[in-house]
Amino acid sequence: MIVIPNVGSTSPVRIRRLLVKRIQWGVLFGLMVLIYGSHAPLITLTKADGSIPFNPSSCVLLIELAKLLISLVTLVLTGGTSALQAPRLVLVAPYAVPAVLYALNNNLVVLMQAYMDPSSYQVLSNLKIASTALLYSLCLGKRLRPTQWFALGLLMAAGACHTYSSLDLGDPVRAEAEEGPKLHITAWGLFLVMVYCFVSGLAAVYTERMLKSQKLPLSLQNLYLYMFGVAINGLSSFSLITSNKNFLEGYSGVVWVIIAGQAANGLLMSVVLKHGSGITRLFVISCSMLVNTLLSWAMLGLQLTTFFLLPVSMIALAAYLYYR
Repeated sequence: MIVIPNVGSTSPVRIRRLLVKRIQWGVLFGLMVLIYGSHAPLITLTKADGSIPFNPSSCVLLIELAKLLISLVTLVLTGGTSALQAPRLVLVAPYAVPAVLYALNNNLVVLMQAYMDPSSYQVLSNLKIASTALLYSLCLGKRLRPTQWFALGLLMAAGACHTYSSLDLGDPVRAEAEEGPKLHITAWGLFLVMVYCFVSGLAAVYTERMLKSQKLPLSLQNLYLYMFGVAINGLSSFSLITSNKNFLEGYSGVVWVIIAGQAANGLLMSVVLKHGSGITRLFVISCSMLVNTLLSWAMLGLQLTTFFLLPVSMIALAAYLYYR
C-alpha cells in the first residue's frame, strides 16, 4: 500500500515552507529598498566643490560589466554552461530591447532637466507607476482588483507628497532675493515626461515577460541581457569621455560601493521579475524614497518635518491594500 503523507494546507511542512519563502522575499525586498534608497546620499558624499568628480558614463558601464561577470560566474558555478552552446539569434536578440529602452531613458532623464526644474521632474516621474500598471495589465493579461488599482494610485500620490514635503516653500521674498530655482515646466518637458514614463513601464513589463516566457536559467538570461547592456553603455561611455578626463578619474571607495550596490540591485531585480511581479518594483522604488530621506537626515543633516509621516502612512496603506 502506498502511503501519501498529509501535504494539505494545514501541513506543518507546507506552513514552514511558506514562512521561509516569505522571509526570503522580505530580505530580498529590504536589501533592494536599502540599496535604492542609499544611492542618492552616496552620490552626494562623493561630491567635491559641489560637483561629481567621476564620469557617470564610466560608472554605469562598470555596473553593467559587474552584472555581466557575476552572471557568468553564477552560470559556471550552477552548471548551466551547457545551455551556452550555439545560442540562436532569435533567442538572444530580444534581450537587446531592454538595453536600448533603459539607455533611452537614461538619456531622457538628462534631457528633461533642460525643460523643467528637478522638483517638477520628481513629482511627474511618479506617473511611471500608472504607466507600468496599465502596461502590466494590458501586455501580461494580469487583471488587478479595484482595491489594487486604488493602492497603486495611493502609491503614486505618496510619491508626489514626498516630493512636495522636500520643497522649500518658505518666504517667497527671501527666495526671490536669493535667486533660487523656481518651479517650471514647458510643454516639451511635459511631453518628454510622458515618453519617459511610458518607456520606463514598457521596459519593466517587456523584461518581465521575456524572463518568464523563456525556460532558461536566470543566470543565462542575465548574461544575454547585460551583454547588450555593456555594449550599448560602452559605446555611450567612450563617445562621451573627453581627452582631459580619464576613465577612472575621481573614483573613491564610495564610488566603488555605489557600483557594487547597483550591480547587486540589478541582479536582485531580475529575480523579482523572473519569480515575482513588476509591481513589486514599484513598491521598492516608493519605499526607497523614504529610506533616501532617512539616510539624508542621518548622513547629510537633512531637516525632516512632520509632513514626512504622510507619505510613509500612504505607502504602508498602499502595500496593505495591494497584497492583502
